[in-house]
Amino acid sequence: MRVIMTGGGTGGHIYPAIAIADEIRRRDPSAEILFVGTERGMEKDIVPRSGYPIKFVTVQGLNRSNPLKNIETLRVYRNGLRQSDEIMDSFRPDVVIGTGGYVCGPVVRSASKKKIKTYIHEQNAFPGIANKMLSRHTDRVFMAFAEAEKYFKTKIPPMTVGNPVRRAFAETDKAEARRKLGLPEDDFVILGFGGSLGAAVLNREIMSLATKLEGAPGIHVLFATGKRYYKDIMEHAHPEDDNIRYMEYIDDMPVYLAACDLAITRSGALTVSEIAACGKPAVMIPSPNVTGNHQFFNAKVLADRGAAVLIEEKDLKPGLVIDTVLKLACDRDRLDEMEKASKALGRTDAAEAICDEIGVRKQ
Repeated sequence: MRVIMTGGGTGGHIYPAIAIADEIRRRDPSAEILFVGTERGMEKDIVPRSGYPIKFVTVQGLNRSNPLKNIETLRVYRNGLRQSDEIMDSFRPDVVIGTGGYVCGPVVRSASKKKIKTYIHEQNAFPGIANKMLSRHTDRVFMAFAEAEKYFKTKIPPMTVGNPVRRAFAETDKAEARRKLGLPEDDFVILGFGGSLGAAVLNREIMSLATKLEGAPGIHVLFATGKRYYKDIMEHAHPEDDNIRYMEYIDDMPVYLAACDLAITRSGALTVSEIAACGKPAVMIPSPNVTGNHQFFNAKVLADRGAAVLIEEKDLKPGLVIDTVLKLACDRDRLDEMEKASKALGRTDAAEAICDEIGVRKQ
């Protein structure tokens, strides 16, 4: 089987594609898999590190503030479509799978026009514009959340499968994770992070919490600042405090999530799915600066089922996050209920379900 995976820009689009590719390769070691992305996205680094070849096309997003600039966007899209046609003709895939981001537009559309089997996966509860437009030209739409179905107009109903996440998120043991990270087995551990680059508002709240908890017995805070903010935060941090740990980036997220009792995060689709796969309670502060406010809808899926506390940025007040976290830390019964609700939402078989549907059989 020859497969093209396409998706990019952020890890939320790239890692699900890699999880699907890994499952295809696990089932069929002879499968040839090619990624298609852009040279500006994170995929240019992440995909090769994951052991897959990648080719690039040119594409850019819509400009909502200045529609006249979309004339240039259209020109770039047509060039990307031509490049995609060339890749289809040279690689000759049996299947093309898109996992979101503007790069999916020309790649999936090219495959569809050439009558190649095409599929897309939507990670968010509120779909992105690219996937909504492409859904009319694909053989099947896969969704992480059933709440997204009403936004698609397809002949065959979309299929809810969850988000493809690495198996390690469900399989990593909490006690072993704490031993690996050098954390006491019985202490309360808080994990805060805002993505690979970080998030200013979220960092401010976690920093306030960390400052409040400096030296507090029985509590640890693991704080991933993101590469963009690490230097500034360390200028105000007190790294000598043993119970506060600052990091620029987390390479082994399954271990850190397994080790924590509570996560404080944004609510990108992959973050939400990884937290649920681990069965962790969370305090989620969605970014309002995303298309369709989709992070709010992602967080609401967990909050409505009792797995997370949702705090919108517009509702943030001094001390609110600190008070919320400390109340949860003192309420073991509520945390246990949140863990159960999170685990009930967690799925780790999305990649398997997608491979079953597209016909990748175990050899």
